[in-house]
Amino acid sequence: MAVLETIRVKFGIVITVLIAVALLSFIIDPQTLQQVWYSVSSKSDVGVIDTKSVSYDEFQKEVEKYDLINEISTGSSTKDAQQQKEINNFAWQSFLDKYLFIKNANKAGLYVSDDEMVAILSGEIESSVFTQNPMFCDENGVFNKSNVVEFSNYVSSDESGRLNTFWNYIQNTARTQMYYSKYNSLLNQSNFVNPLMLADKLAENNNTFDVEYVMVPFGYAQDSTIVVSDAEIKKYYNDHKKFYKQQASRDIEYVVFEIKPSAEDIAAANEAVAAVYDEFVSTDNLKPFLSSNSERKFDEHWYKAGELNTVSRKVNDFVFNSNKKVSEVIEDGDSFYAVRVLETANVPEEVQVKFAQAGAENVDSLLNAAEPQWIPQTPGFESLMTARKGSKVTINGMVFKVLDTKDPAERKRVAILERKPFASEKTRSAVYALANTFATKAAGGYDKFQNAVTEEGVYAHPVNKMLESTERLGSVENTKEVTRWAFEADKNDVSGIMTIDNKYFIVAALKGIHKEGYTPVAEVSAGIKDVLYSEKLGQKKAAECAEKIAGLESMEAVAEALGTTVSTKEDVSFSSASGIDPKFAGAASVAQEGVISGPVAGSMGVYVYKVTGREAGSFYTEEDAKNSTAQTSYYASQMLLPTMMDDADVKDNRARFF
Repeated sequence: MAVLETIRVKFGIVITVLIAVALLSFIIDPQTLQQVWYSVSSKSDVGVIDTKSVSYDEFQKEVEKYDLINEISTGSSTKDAQQQKEINNFAWQSFLDKYLFIKNANKAGLYVSDDEMVAILSGEIESSVFTQNPMFCDENGVFNKSNVVEFSNYVSSDESGRLNTFWNYIQNTARTQMYYSKYNSLLNQSNFVNPLMLADKLAENNNTFDVEYVMVPFGYAQDSTIVVSDAEIKKYYNDHKKFYKQQASRDIEYVVFEIKPSAEDIAAANEAVAAVYDEFVSTDNLKPFLSSNSERKFDEHWYKAGELNTVSRKVNDFVFNSNKKVSEVIEDGDSFYAVRVLETANVPEEVQVKFAQAGAENVDSLLNAAEPQWIPQTPGFESLMTARKGSKVTINGMVFKVLDTKDPAERKRVAILERKPFASEKTRSAVYALANTFATKAAGGYDKFQNAVTEEGVYAHPVNKMLESTERLGSVENTKEVTRWAFEADKNDVSGIMTIDNKYFIVAALKGIHKEGYTPVAEVSAGIKDVLYSEKLGQKKAAECAEKIAGLESMEAVAEALGTTVSTKEDVSFSSASGIDPKFAGAASVAQEGVISGPVAGSMGVYVYKVTGREAGSFYTEEDAKNSTAQTSYYASQMLLPTMMDDADVKDNRARFF
């Protein structure tokens, strides 16, 4: 019965009000409108997964399903922007699992049978979807199969179908989780290190060497005798083309006009605090007063010294460094505060409690049987912090018995009247006028945009290779409107005025378009030319050094011939050769002891060297080798789905719609 009561409380709410936006349907049939949209748009797919298109309607239905699941799980239909983004991610992940991961798992011979699902539901095979869900556990947190049966029976009696959706989600999640577990197990078991491999790994990481060497730096002057041809650049590009794969992106410049409160607006905020200050000082009804007059609402929190710095350092200093109960008006930055110290007490950091359902016949027995828990100060539970040991406190239908306290210290309850200045309509209009003047001059093309930047004395922020998913430009958040404009505009277009969160006006210009696929060779030729130049320079310098040191039998003679000095490094291992050119370290790690070797061209210069000694240590252990193997397995599991997505050329176009 307790489980049924939990289900009724959490999941019995049925949505009884449907919002019908039907005005448009009186004018035009929605199906006709949708068909027209799809016919004129080639971008109606939210994504493509392994050649399977995910339409907007299909994705939206999945989002609605996860909206419902979130509502049932949290008991609330209210979501902020971040929660909605997470729901969209869950919906997208469900398509990746369905169309890609499970499909590939089946190809690898992996399946989750109905018998296995029965074993999961019974707890014979553990799945955290069930075993760690309080809905299916007893009062001691132990998985109880009867709770699963009781819930599934209750689902069948739910005429709304909401719980059936939730039940299917739980089962599908458990099945998918089992697929991932099997695939990861397959990867881990295949990452096998036999005794011979282990011995080689220990030897490689325990062998160190001492080396004498000389280095001839390349220098910074360009060698005009080294020529890199266009044909060589093209060949390098073709040989390394996979490294030049790119997402669609845009190059833009944008000008920001921030809507900031004026001096007049700041003065108005000060006057607003002054106008209600006397009432704030005298009222006994602080909660409704602050709700009507302050941006900071009333709270019961017990603050310790330093915690109010997050509000204002001046406020914290007044509360904890003054004997006064009420402050004057405090100005800090552009904000204004008035503070009342309501209570001072020795309040703990945490309290240890036992708790049980209020109204139960055997509440004392339930309290005695309950496990003690430490509870920090939490909104709505502040009364626990000042309760006496052994006392009982009833909060939200639960009875708490206070057993102990931890880290008591002086804390204070305060009421804070806070007013921040806001830009008035007059201020907004003045800022808009500046933006409009700039936008008018900039309209017509990128050249006019640049001229307007110079004439108006504003700064144009450059952004190169902005992705379609970009939602932030510099310190300005929620800039999807700018991103969408850039991906719909033509090169050299200039936008109109875009308003962001009623805090900024932005005018942007589109400088460049980078299509999805491979970066054109012209855009990367300069970097390729540098790479090829360095390779040719290294080869030339190495040949010159070889000619100069031919026949020399000591490192001192080599150094003299090359006009440099001998350096030494001791206890160098290939696996931890920090501070040494990698090419030099790799060559030296396998060089013959006592023999002058080289020249080897590294990244900064040419090296000639002699290994003077080797030693086999034991600092790298079998445990280290096992940890390394475990890290490799973990990396493989993390890269499993991204690798599949890359191989299937998954297209995620959600940024176009959300």
